[in-house]
Amino acid sequence: MDHLQVFLDRHPDIMRIRIVQARGSAPRGVGTEMLVAGDTLHGTIGGGQLEYMAIDTARAMLRSERTTDRMDVPLGPEIGQCCGGRVEIELRRLTDEARAEALRADARERSARPTVQIHGAGHVGRALAGFLAHLPVRAILIDSREHELGLCEASVTLRLSALPEAELRAAPPRSAFVVLTHDHALDFLLTSEALARDDAAYVGMIGSATKRAKLAGFIESQSPRADIRKLTCPIGSTASADKRPEVIAAFVAAEIMEVLTTVTERQTRSVS
Repeated sequence: MDHLQVFLDRHPDIMRIRIVQARGSAPRGVGTEMLVAGDTLHGTIGGGQLEYMAIDTARAMLRSERTTDRMDVPLGPEIGQCCGGRVEIELRRLTDEARAEALRADARERSARPTVQIHGAGHVGRALAGFLAHLPVRAILIDSREHELGLCEASVTLRLSALPEAELRAAPPRSAFVVLTHDHALDFLLTSEALARDDAAYVGMIGSATKRAKLAGFIESQSPRADIRKLTCPIGSTASADKRPEVIAAFVAAEIMEVLTTVTERQTRSVS
């Protein structure tokens, strides 16, 4: 059972807060919403004084008979914020129909999330899975070693596979692929497969500039369809010299999300 379903089941009386207009600089955009119960929340409209004010109003409504209200809030020094914009908020008590629609919208959002395949359940792979478990992606940790997969405590999909290249080929369009297995030859095979796809949003391989150069030679002789120009290697490359798995994984997660959210933003603009 997912988080929203649990929230709705536990709280019979809920107010929905939705941004219906945003002018100038604002924490979140039009359509952003959150749900407020008597003692807990689901979602956010951006935090800060704007959100605190909206939550206070929503809970006052829960204690009364009011079912709808609107707030028009300037985001300036008078409320302790310095965004400079102005936001209009609609507050509405959640009906049974609205609950059902919220679940349908949540299901649509989850199904539209991009897939991130992590090939290799070693230290960095498991740490990366831990970060991605909290982000709006469908993370899949893939390995042929059952014991290594069993060490992963993150709430992601674990996939034991003797043919990880088949998993890669079956991934949906605009997926991200991170290759960091225990075997350089397998790294080269999987990375070449990912680079041969013309619809991958991100392809990253753990390693150094030397490993990248060796992969280029492998691709030239074994996988001419692969385009090494699309490869990120080293992954999570920053000025930091810290090589702890958790630190590397944090940088890689940020790198992946930057690419995925940029791709999503471009798609949204093209549709609109």
